[in-house]
Amino acid sequence: MNHQVSITEIMSKNPITVNPSQSLYEVENLLNKHNIRHIPVVDEDRLIGVISRSDLLKISVSDLNEEEDGVESVLFDNFSISQVMTKMPVFIDINYSIKEAAKLLSQQSFHSLPVVDEGKLIGIVTSTDLIKYLIKLHE
Repeated sequence: MNHQVSITEIMSKNPITVNPSQSLYEVENLLNKHNIRHIPVVDEDRLIGVISRSDLLKISVSDLNEEEDGVESVLFDNFSISQVMTKMPVFIDINYSIKEAAKLLSQQSFHSLPVVDEGKLIGIVTSTDLIKYLIKLHE
């Protein structure tokens, strides 16, 4: 395995993003529609946070009973993306290698790393991306 392969080889380019003025309903819809677990939060092209499915689950108990849409509505109406997101998330530069990203993810409790180039968000790499890369190497 070439340990110096650029992260750009496996990252998702042009990731789906939200801005702080959007609603948590929009976040949930995007997560479900695209079958993803993490969405970078940007102000223009600048990364300011990450919001995940886990973040929404922390404030939502509606999954206990799908008929109780009111509980989720009250919670989503009373919280903003800025209140729920991880602020100032760990991110990596475009020059990182896959090995460096894998090492960082393995040492932390999160499962995604936004990728930036001169402060601008250009991609995201997840634990799943790394697993797919390993599978591809061994096929």
